[in-house]
Amino acid sequence: MSSPAYAELVARLQRTHLFSTVGDLLGWDEQVNLPPGSADQRANQLALLAEMGHALSAEARNGELLRELETKPAPADGERVVVRQARRDYDRVTKLPAEFVREKAEHSSRAYHAWTAARAKNDFASYAPFLEKHLALAKREAGYLGKAAAPYDYFIDQNDPGLTGDAVGRLFAELKRELVPFVRSVLASPVKPPTGIFRGFPVDGQRLFLREVTERLGFDYRRGRIDVAVHPFCSGTGSDTRMTTRFTVDEPLDALFSSIHETGHGLYEQGLPVADAGTALGMHAGMGVHESQSRLWENQVARGRAFWKFFEPKFRAQFSAQTAALSSEDLYLAINAVVPTLIRVDADEVTYNLHIILRFELEKKLFSGELAVKDLPAAWREASRELVGLEPATDTEGVLQDVHWSGGAFGYFPSYCLGNMMAAQLWYAAQAALPQLEEDFARGDFSRLLGWLRTHVHAEGRRYDLLALVRKVTGEELSPRALLRYLRERYGTLYRV
Repeated sequence: MSSPAYAELVARLQRTHLFSTVGDLLGWDEQVNLPPGSADQRANQLALLAEMGHALSAEARNGELLRELETKPAPADGERVVVRQARRDYDRVTKLPAEFVREKAEHSSRAYHAWTAARAKNDFASYAPFLEKHLALAKREAGYLGKAAAPYDYFIDQNDPGLTGDAVGRLFAELKRELVPFVRSVLASPVKPPTGIFRGFPVDGQRLFLREVTERLGFDYRRGRIDVAVHPFCSGTGSDTRMTTRFTVDEPLDALFSSIHETGHGLYEQGLPVADAGTALGMHAGMGVHESQSRLWENQVARGRAFWKFFEPKFRAQFSAQTAALSSEDLYLAINAVVPTLIRVDADEVTYNLHIILRFELEKKLFSGELAVKDLPAAWREASRELVGLEPATDTEGVLQDVHWSGGAFGYFPSYCLGNMMAAQLWYAAQAALPQLEEDFARGDFSRLLGWLRTHVHAEGRRYDLLALVRKVTGEELSPRALLRYLRERYGTLYRV
């Protein structure tokens, strides 16, 4: 039976979490509904909420309860997990001055609007001061936490606890060694995906089709919704999960796969134990784990033949005129087209990780001082030419394309590639545990896979960090080997290399 001190701590954590959901909702609204002339007020609202949330989290009583619980005999395993995470969070928040928290929240809101305007006008110079301040704020934050000597490691750890820049760099270097020549061999293949085959797909039809797909995968629309934003994202909690996508009449797969990606995030949030929300037992295990869920559903599942055996007839029924001359094999090849692109969110899964390596390497240089913000566009163009094989003609399709830096989300980009590695390892583990899994997909049944992920990933909350969770579920250390195997099996076969 839990002690009164533990019960009080949990109640306090859950109250603080509930308060934070108000800010989450305002952040979602900022990107979906906010009138352009209301940006200043929203910045002030978010700053006030951040300041109030910081005060709740830093209340002295929380520290008293933690000290009391830490001096008692070891409680049950779940309680140890909650206390350990609460201590980590309390130590962090009490070291951050309230005025700093307010300043960062206000700047993040203003920087987001500066980014959207700069992106629309291809004007990096107007956005650069906002990014420079974000970088300065990030280094100040790391300093408050005693990480002034290794600020980038601090942000890597914030997104994926237990990892460092060096550890990520080793994983990425191993991946890069084999991925770059594999990409070249696929691009040199005589097998070429069809181009120009998607034209005039009405947005209303796209909405209906992606709604059917995401519901079939298991997303609960009684506790969530999907809207339109400049950049697809998922926010909120399992009790209120907000997803966004974007539509283009000549690119129906963009909305579909971005929606499936965000659905993977949403399924994870909806699978976390609601009763434990606000504590480590109801908290996701880090952004790499979160990305493993979105990428697994988007790629291993939704780009597979079994998935399309079920959904192709429905896709054709929804868009009969647009698909009349399209063969099944051309459709499948288009779904798995390997075509280098400047835009990360449009990248195929073979070249996608090169985009992440590019951003990781630039972020490291920004934090080390080797690269100045003003020189970032040129460095981006050079890195893109070297890694992706393409050089952006504008900053809009280069350094300004992603939303993350506008919110000071440093150390987040590596999570995408780490998530791809974990997704591949989970994929092989799930197939071993669930025979005839792809036969399920061909019948439109995704419940066994979702149930397996609920048990082995979602229900664990933050009992384990990314590295420990991968080890527990798959019996192997995190590495790029499974991802490379998966890419060779699917794309090596498809492109005959």
